[in-house]
Amino acid sequence: MAGLTITSPTGRPWSSDLWETSDDRVRGGSSQSSLVVINPERARFAGHLDTKTLGGAGFASQHSVGELSLNLSDYDGILLSIVKADRKRYALTLKDSLPPNRPDGRERAAVSWEADFVAPEDADGDLSDGPANLFLPWSAFKATYRGKDKPDAEPLDLANIKRVGLMMRSFFGEQDGDFSLDLHGIAARRSLPDAAAAEPRPTTTENHNQVFEEDNEGDDEVDLQKDSVFPQAATQQPSQAGDWWRRLLCGLV
Repeated sequence: MAGLTITSPTGRPWSSDLWETSDDRVRGGSSQSSLVVINPERARFAGHLDTKTLGGAGFASQHSVGELSLNLSDYDGILLSIVKADRKRYALTLKDSLPPNRPDGRERAAVSWEADFVAPEDADGDLSDGPANLFLPWSAFKATYRGKDKPDAEPLDLANIKRVGLMMRSFFGEQDGDFSLDLHGIAARRSLPDAAAAEPRPTTTENHNQVFEEDNEGDDEVDLQKDSVFPQAATQQPSQAGDWWRRLLCGLV
């Protein structure tokens, strides 16, 4: 990709094998999602969010396969490198604990840390200036349990991240229908140039509280994890030794 600078020493291309589906169908819903690799530098999280089957609720998600072991304690947040997106609200999720499955094989409920976001307006598919970057600081991730706020949760253990995911949810009937999000990468970021900084939509108290009022048992099973190498913000070379990307699962270096 022209103008793309990647500063991680190693990397791997996007692979759908590193992701698995967790939609509201596990609760009797009708939503569906997929993560399709368009090319080694681009993956598409897309599907259809249905809110009628479950009476206004609904979710569709993709999360990392198995159990990760990521130490992100030296970083300041997650940077999303977005190629193209609609104007719907998504969530990036993290988990630092994965309880044993139930006897029937289903996952047990667990605390999920979620940061909601809407893609920047310049994420329009025009890559002449590179992908659009959106930074989510750790403060944007809020603890939830079964879709509700979990104010008494233990702090997120950044040294022990076990799952990363992408989620589309209804936010109490606020959105539904088809959705599509094309990503170049997802990476932990130590520092962020001003040119790439962006406040995530969900940091407002009003929006944040609304999210937690949704009692959806499936949400705790929906952890979207994706790791990839990210292009340097604004296609600049790092100016400091500590200014570099931490790639998680998917992406290209």
